[in-house]
Formats: sequence, structure tokens, C-alpha cells
Amino acid sequence: MIKLGNFLFRNRNGIFPLFYLILFIPSWEVFTNPITAMIIGFSVTLVGQLVRVITIGLVYIIRGGKDRRVYAEDLVTTGIFAHCRNPLYVGNILILVGLGIASNSFLFMAVFTPVFLFFWQAIVLAEENYLRNKFGEQYDEYCRRVNRWLINFNGIGKTLRSMHFKWKRVIIREYNSTYIWMTGALLIVMKHFYFHEDRFDFHKNLPVFISILVGLLILYFIARYLKKSGKLVSD
Repeated sequence: MIKLGNFLFRNRNGIFPLFYLILFIPSWEVFTNPITAMIIGFSVTLVGQLVRVITIGLVYIIRGGKDRRVYAEDLVTTGIFAHCRNPLYVGNILILVGLGIASNSFLFMAVFTPVFLFFWQAIVLAEENYLRNKFGEQYDEYCRRVNRWLINFNGIGKTLRSMHFKWKRVIIREYNSTYIWMTGALLIVMKHFYFHEDRFDFHKNLPVFISILVGLLILYFIARYLKKSGKLVSD
């Protein structure tokens, strides 16, 4: 499992985007009303994004590893990491699972969601193996206090009040992944409009969809420019 996790970690940038493509594979639908699927799904996705925003805004942890391998300079146990060992991954999972629900795809929910969760479990086990070897008893004690996946909300208000939230860091670190999932969400809406002509008027709303896609792209390039030019800087 650890070997698989290390492999997935090294290749996650090529593997996990495939799950976004799977959202658009034709499949049986779970909900008879696509609006129900979108309301539930996008709500879950927004919760996932909120978890990531709060986590990154309070304290940043190196996510990319080093030389495509699991790596950590320090053991981060503050901020949301004091309430969950993997809040960023929890956010990732909620975002994609939410999009899967919104897509109303039985194939994605029944087959690929379990695969997605299994992959993340393998990556986390590989990371835990690295952290345990590097930090020893300090990490074991942290694991005894904090759950791997479930967020402990006890005392979270105190955590939020005691730390300075950094919006600049959120924008710099999150603009790319946020653009990807929001574009995916809009394409899911467009898919439902196209295939449910009895409920929606796809052609009438197409200019609106295109405008939103262009708007998202513009915001993406603005955020990218601010980061690359150094006009928006954070730790």
C-alpha cells in the first residue's frame, strides 16, 4: 500500500485530472431531477473548498513534496491541522465527490468514487510512513491526538480566533485548482442543460455559459499575473 501511495504521489498530477474527465462519461443517472443532483453536489463541493480555504489561510503546508517524492521540513500541527491530519485532502475529496454527485453519474459515484478514495488513502499512508520515520515519537503523539480524516470541531472557534487569516496566500495557492473545479462545475451544468431539453433551454443560455467561462479564464490569468509578477506576495 505504501509503495502504491508513493507511486500515486509521484504521478498524481497526471492521474487525478482523469477523474474530472470521467465525470462526463455517459452513465445512468441517480437522481430523476438533475437540479437535485446539482444542489446537493455543489453544496458538498463548496464545503470542500471552504475547508481548503480556511486551512491554507491559517497555515500553509508544503503539498508538492520534493523531487516528486513525499517531503516535509517541519511537522505542521497548528491551524486546522490541530483538528485533522489531512484537511487539504479532505477538501480535495469533498470537491471531487461533490462534482460527481452534481454530474448525477451512477458510474462515477458507484465505481470511481471508491477508487478515488482508495488512491487518497494510499497516498496518506505513504506520507504517514515518511513522517513517522522522520519525526518518530513526535508524529506518533500527534496521531494519537488528531484523527486522520474526520475533522474535530471541538475548539475550532478558538483556533480561528487565535490565528491571522492570510487571504493573499489563499489566492496565490488556490487560484489554479479553484479555476479547474469551477470550470468543471460549469461544464456539468452545461451538460445537464444540453441533455435535459425538457427542463432547460441550452441554446438560450449558451451565451451566459460562454460569458462565465470567459470570466473565469480572465480571473485565472489575473491571479496568475499577480503571482508571477510578484505584485501579490505571501509566505
